[in-house]
Amino acid sequence: KREIKKELLGLAKDYPVVTIVGQRQAGKTTLAKSTFPKKDYVNLEEPDTREFASTDPRGFLNKYPNGAILDEIQRIPKLLSYIQAIVDQKKKKGMYILTGSHQLELHQAISQSLAGRTALLRLMPLSITELRSGKLDFPLNEYLLKGFLPAIHKDKLDPTKAYRNYMQTYIERDIRQLINIKDLNAFHRFIKLCAGRIGQVLNLNSLCNDIGISNHTAKNWLSILEASFIIFQLQPYYENLGKRIIKSPKLYFTEIGLATYLLDIENTSQIDRDPLKGNLVENLVILELLKARFNKGLDPHLYYYRDHHGNEIDVIHKQGNQLIPIEIKASETFNSRFLKGLEFLHKLAPKKCKNGYLIYAGKQSQTIHDFKIINFKDTAKIFRDI
Repeated sequence: KREIKKELLGLAKDYPVVTIVGQRQAGKTTLAKSTFPKKDYVNLEEPDTREFASTDPRGFLNKYPNGAILDEIQRIPKLLSYIQAIVDQKKKKGMYILTGSHQLELHQAISQSLAGRTALLRLMPLSITELRSGKLDFPLNEYLLKGFLPAIHKDKLDPTKAYRNYMQTYIERDIRQLINIKDLNAFHRFIKLCAGRIGQVLNLNSLCNDIGISNHTAKNWLSILEASFIIFQLQPYYENLGKRIIKSPKLYFTEIGLATYLLDIENTSQIDRDPLKGNLVENLVILELLKARFNKGLDPHLYYYRDHHGNEIDVIHKQGNQLIPIEIKASETFNSRFLKGLEFLHKLAPKKCKNGYLIYAGKQSQTIHDFKIINFKDTAKIFRDI
């Protein structure tokens, strides 16, 4: 059961069109079909269907007078203009449920044709909460290895082989549709180097030098990976907190299992020996925070903080004028040093910070001063507390 379903049903009562966006294999089609089982379903990835929709959009949409689920709508963006005319005429809520996996193409087309007529929902792969509600619960390293794509858990797939196929069948194909990459090997190395920089402040010059590509190419490739929902950038928070603050974003992956695969990790025992385990855990927890917000149809309002003096907070959640600092540790044992970043922000902005969280791999939950210490599996509970 997907937590976002309640939000999807609510939006379909308020808007004529609801658009579900997200990466390949996150479960968009399953969500749409299970939420609206009586709606006609059309897959625009099918060549003959796509040909019909492209050459005769009016005739194609007339086949579905009560609306439909249109899967991978970015393949035929001009349909949106015709959908606009139909929903303006019929004034019926929840007529069309659209899905798409290319952010740039979709946002441009929607802003031109469906502004004010569609609600946008971002679906990410399964969350820990959703897996546990389905009686699937794993140790930390297994979450890092298996990731959260529904098919891996549903069909009990070998994660290494599954993510290898995911790279070849979805990512490479989508990338080819978006841009003409002459050297696919260089692009492969680029993605792997991005995985090696999880949780680090983005340094474009370093990426360019390691692969031998131009700054322009690196920026283009990053934007394509972000548009395809493969990576995301966590922006720094620097509002009224001084001037000597690092203002470049940090790099993360939207599927932790893919990142683990790209680091050439093939089993759980390799994770403990990998120097990037802490970075992977940080990525996993930030994903859980994002999922908890997106599943409620809310913007994340998540940032990180780092200054040139070495002071750092992994995540800051901005709630109105309040700041909630969150520190993330891979350790199973609590150490008072883990609270250093939380204490720093409280001293830096005492009026804005009232509490904070330390998320770690240990099982003991406790409260020290104003800070709650919780297990990584309970990350989503943060937004229930505040």
